[in-house]
Amino acid sequence: MQPHKVVSREEWIEARKAHLTHEKEFTQARDRLNEERRALPWVKVDKAYSFDGPRGPQTLNELFAGRSQLVVQHFMFAPDWSEGCRSCSFWADGFERMIPHLAARDTTLVAISRAPLPRLAAFKTRMGWTFDWLSSAGNDFNYDYGVSFTPDQIKSGARIYNFGTSGFGVEEAPGISVFFRDDAGNIFHTYSCFARGLDMMNAAYHYLDLTPLGRHEERLPYPMDWVRLRDQYQPAAVPASCCHK
Repeated sequence: MQPHKVVSREEWIEARKAHLTHEKEFTQARDRLNEERRALPWVKVDKAYSFDGPRGPQTLNELFAGRSQLVVQHFMFAPDWSEGCRSCSFWADGFERMIPHLAARDTTLVAISRAPLPRLAAFKTRMGWTFDWLSSAGNDFNYDYGVSFTPDQIKSGARIYNFGTSGFGVEEAPGISVFFRDDAGNIFHTYSCFARGLDMMNAAYHYLDLTPLGRHEERLPYPMDWVRLRDQYQPAAVPASCCHK
């Protein structure tokens, strides 16, 4: 960390108010971006998908659970992996308790992966999650929505991820896709985001962004190298000066 200037409370308030101006500009820009996102055109989903879920086979229509909006968290978990992606689990820990709040606003959120359902269920139990998690092992959903890739695609080095803007070195990638269902039962794909576009959905990162150290990932082999599954972190050391006995 760079040395920081230490000032009086009055000087700090003035500096904070100057920064608040920039924060307000950012908030207003974000509001405009959200409006632009909602105004994007839609694509009608005509392809039939069947997912393996805890209540048996379910269609994409059934995943809405009677609501008009569906958010799909594309969770990286290939069929032969022994456990889910650490980074995707980081996101899942964040949205786990959001489900009832989203449901109150006519929105269902589910996770979908290519791993078989028993493997998903076992990992879900281990992590203590309660959200619906379905397997797309029997369909092309992950490939159609840009989060799974064939060995030939990866080997070719083609730009296959994030709307063709970058390559991806493994078979599974993270993402979020959003769908809308109208009164007639028609389903539309309205939005997807990948890569850094997923940051806005990670509350832990935004808390870290408020701190002096920030995410402090600069010297790591890759930014999320520090992330572990929630049950794999070592207990934090208690400072010797701590007054708790």
